[in-house]
Amino acid sequence: MKTIDDLLAAGQVEGKRVFVRADLNVPLSGETITDDGRIRAAVPTIKRLADAGAKVIVASHLGRPKGAPDPQFSLAPVAARLGELLGTDVAFAADTVGDSARATVEGLAGGQVALLENLRFNAGETAKDDAERGAFADRLAALADTYVGDGFGAVHRKHASVYDLPGRLPHAAGGLIATEVGVLKKLTEDVARPYVVVLGGSKVSDKLGVIDHLLEKADRILVGGGMVFTFLKAQGHEVGKSLLQEDQIPVVTEYLQRAEAKGVEFVLPVDVVGDLEFPDVKGKTPANPVVAPVDAIPADVLGLDIGPESRKLFAAKIADAATVFWNGPMGVFEHPDFADGTRAVAQALVDAPAFSVVGGGDSAAAVRILGFDEDAFGHISTGGGASLEYLEGKTLPGLAALEN
Repeated sequence: MKTIDDLLAAGQVEGKRVFVRADLNVPLSGETITDDGRIRAAVPTIKRLADAGAKVIVASHLGRPKGAPDPQFSLAPVAARLGELLGTDVAFAADTVGDSARATVEGLAGGQVALLENLRFNAGETAKDDAERGAFADRLAALADTYVGDGFGAVHRKHASVYDLPGRLPHAAGGLIATEVGVLKKLTEDVARPYVVVLGGSKVSDKLGVIDHLLEKADRILVGGGMVFTFLKAQGHEVGKSLLQEDQIPVVTEYLQRAEAKGVEFVLPVDVVGDLEFPDVKGKTPANPVVAPVDAIPADVLGLDIGPESRKLFAAKIADAATVFWNGPMGVFEHPDFADGTRAVAQALVDAPAFSVVGGGDSAAAVRILGFDEDAFGHISTGGGASLEYLEGKTLPGLAALEN
């Protein structure tokens, strides 16, 4: 895979229009960015190109608009924050391939940066039809001379700016994608052992593929979050009002049996913290947490976090690891009464001598929200879904396009 280092070494960017497909899909509260981690992760590649004299055209999606402009998903606040982080003005185009985009790009001098409006304001970006998607990629390609793919969080999507556009321009991987792929190879090739995987999040169905694949690779799998209650039910426990995917119980049961047969240690919580109802995570209204062992969860309780004994258990199972991959919070970490499980896992990763990888998404957000120093972890991924699909052994369209 050709990288940005190759472009810079060959002097191929000075004065050129370089299209950077970044992942700036940050959470917003109105026009306020609540976590700028993905913007900060995009800065090094953009800055290197600008410093080399490129006319840098940055593009990204944000949220899930329906293929048409929607003000609540505008990238305008992102342009302002990107400019602050770069220490320079970032021109903002009010559309993606229209008059504003063309005029904005034409106005760039070498070393300057522009951000196009949300790619998903155009139906062609996410179209299933190859021709429709290709036509949009043609319009994007007309804006640039070279393509740099650096939006790792989107490489598992067969979208125009990720999959089709690289085939229309000379292309290379940005620094972020190169780093992410290098880290994921450490989790799949010649892994330092013991290799511990910690999985959380709400739905077990979202993690079935990665569990299936990791049963062949991991030494120990720890499961928390809402998904754990399907495992507990499969073991014969009652789970009260907790999140449960009954249709997944046969698959989960088979995974537990396979783990035992292969000698993979499968670790589930021994107690949980719950409440009678889901907490108010925005207002942070005090909850009424109840701690219960997993074999005695009250019928009217909704499980919302792993319990104190489970936190000790999980920390002990992480302590001797040489490699740890963590994806998914242990509970409703957005509420202080149900954040201790996620905090305990994060702290265990910090304390362990292991090479630790936080697998993007809510896990990465939790690390920042709970106040951890990001440098205390081996790597914090920018792509939860992309990381999981890579670990499942799937071909990621955006990576395949860069390799061609």
